[in-house]
Amino acid sequence: MKLVVVESPSKARTIQKFLGPRYQVLSSLGHIRDLPKGEMGIDIEHDFKPKYVIPAQKRKIITQLKKAAQKVNLIYFATDEDREGESIAWHLNQILDFKETKRIVFHEITREAIEEALKNPRNIDIQLVNAQQARRILDRLVGYELSPFLWRKLAKGLSAGRVQSPTVRLIVEREREIEAFKPQEYWSIEAELKKQETASKTFIAKLHKIDNKVLDKLAIKSEKGANEIIKNLEGANYKVEDIQKKEIKKTPPPPFITSTLQQEANKRLGFTAHRTMRAAQELYEGVDIGEKEPTGLISYMRTDSVFLSDKFLQDSQKFIHQNLGKNYAPDSPRKFKTKSKLAQEAHEAIRPTKASRQPEEVEKYLSNDQYKLYDLIWRRALASQMSQAEITSTTVDITTTYNLHDPQVGTPTYQFRATGSVIKFDGFLKIWPTETKENILPSLAVGEKLELEKLTPLQHFTQPPARYSEASLIKSLEELGIGRPSTYVPIINTIQQRNYVAKEQKKFRPTEVGIMVNDLLVKHFSNIVDYQFTAQLEDNLDKIAQGKLEKNDMLKEFYEPFKKNLADKETELSKKELTEEKTDQVCEKCGRPMIIKMGRYGKFLACSGFPECKNTKPLPRAGTGVKCPKCKQGEIIEKKTRKGKTFYACNRWPKCDFALWQKPTGEKCPECDSLLVETARGVKCSNKKCKYKS
Repeated sequence: MKLVVVESPSKARTIQKFLGPRYQVLSSLGHIRDLPKGEMGIDIEHDFKPKYVIPAQKRKIITQLKKAAQKVNLIYFATDEDREGESIAWHLNQILDFKETKRIVFHEITREAIEEALKNPRNIDIQLVNAQQARRILDRLVGYELSPFLWRKLAKGLSAGRVQSPTVRLIVEREREIEAFKPQEYWSIEAELKKQETASKTFIAKLHKIDNKVLDKLAIKSEKGANEIIKNLEGANYKVEDIQKKEIKKTPPPPFITSTLQQEANKRLGFTAHRTMRAAQELYEGVDIGEKEPTGLISYMRTDSVFLSDKFLQDSQKFIHQNLGKNYAPDSPRKFKTKSKLAQEAHEAIRPTKASRQPEEVEKYLSNDQYKLYDLIWRRALASQMSQAEITSTTVDITTTYNLHDPQVGTPTYQFRATGSVIKFDGFLKIWPTETKENILPSLAVGEKLELEKLTPLQHFTQPPARYSEASLIKSLEELGIGRPSTYVPIINTIQQRNYVAKEQKKFRPTEVGIMVNDLLVKHFSNIVDYQFTAQLEDNLDKIAQGKLEKNDMLKEFYEPFKKNLADKETELSKKELTEEKTDQVCEKCGRPMIIKMGRYGKFLACSGFPECKNTKPLPRAGTGVKCPKCKQGEIIEKKTRKGKTFYACNRWPKCDFALWQKPTGEKCPECDSLLVETARGVKCSNKKCKYKS
């Protein structure tokens, strides 16, 4: 009899059905022990030795595992293949203290993968364990020493984190870019042209050059400048001067890694990173799809490698040949290079366990989220092994000329440009459609005269940078080297739970508390929020995992200057100076001046006579100038929830309870007379029953 220990009950059930009665498969339900709650749990004086404790809720599981261990002669630790999984295996080994143990790993939960893993067991990789321990100790040192400092200097309940704080900084800096942005007006000019045949369709050409000089985006700065050009073009003839055609080959994107899966699921499906990883975990651990036993539908979902196994490459080629045609597969399998310098979290990209298992075959067995995500993963992996798309791109330059008797001879020469594209061969686009669209131009010849239908001046304004969505935030974290595949979801969850950022219209906006904490850290603890420093710590953890750096050396190098700076700032900074602002208001209860103070959920007004006088009230919020449609007396003002989310409500609350999540424009809906509100995509009616949008 042999015992196999995994982290998840659903994973245990799947593997048990593969292995049969000679094996018992049990779950540890994640980590079996951890650092204690309520104390540091790190012996800094003795090489940062961690003090591990067994949580009360895990004691029953340990008893069950020890009892099972008495009936077997061998234990396999089959936890996940990343650092966290290696660490769980090490802790289990320490607690069970069993004489005969082996470590097995697999990239997918299928019968073949499990049997192959059992044939190739290994020992626990202590270097991976050291890397996980170093990360956990680093996070504990920052959290347990810097967070109480924030309580003392700003407000109770605040906290700082090694990777969360730089993430908040990204969001705060983007918000300040948006606030500082000044839009610039610019204009463009479009010509609607057609061949001189009566039945021909029109096409659009944009003004590209004046007197052979290419116009930059902001060249035409005003309506006056645009109208002068329109006037100069009166009576102009339009002639095709040049036609350039080129063949473009578009290569498919690589298969998914954790970050790109989270980004694409956010953009295409509207999934949060948490929702994506929950569905991916379920697909990985095994689903009953009407076969003899449940089976994993995708490979391991926490990875930063784009490598694909030879077996999957062969299966993909076979599927593409049989179902799409030989011209849809390249001559040899396509292999991608991993961008990450130290990709080691796993050894393969996220892919279906079977190339031939099409999404529609398993749809009836899956939840809606599982099906949508499986479809996305299957298409991306298969598309990565398909032929390039071939696109014919056409550029037509059209020059203005004037008749000799025309009074406007001597005006500048204007050149318009029309671009078109035709998909000659769709290749990978057949199953992985992108924004590539055809724009078919009529058949034109150099020297051909064209007929002008109309000239249109178009006004534009430069746009501020967009707030971060989950997809763009994860992309930035990955580019900066902050965090690793397994940490993106906890980072995003933590900064929202701590009320440092709020999500509005699916975009992140910093709260007052987030801005204040960020500014203090940037000014006084610059390393903690420095992007390069944070990325270097991540690289050092990778080096520990590779055996190139000693864990304690790395911890000591970080901790000694951090501790000294913390002690210096303790005496240097005053809570009163950091958190209190004077006002002209007087406390209506005791007559003392009111001050603005900072609490866990933002700024508020408080009496300066505290604790004798405990009068507090919310800060007055900015008005919108929009009259309340419900009571007809109040004004709609901007307000905040306790957790910092913005909403808009009548200033006569609680007498009037009218409220909206989106900012009202002040205009009424042309269809139902309700207020119109601003959204990320334009304007819509605030009445949920009304479908009006613009």
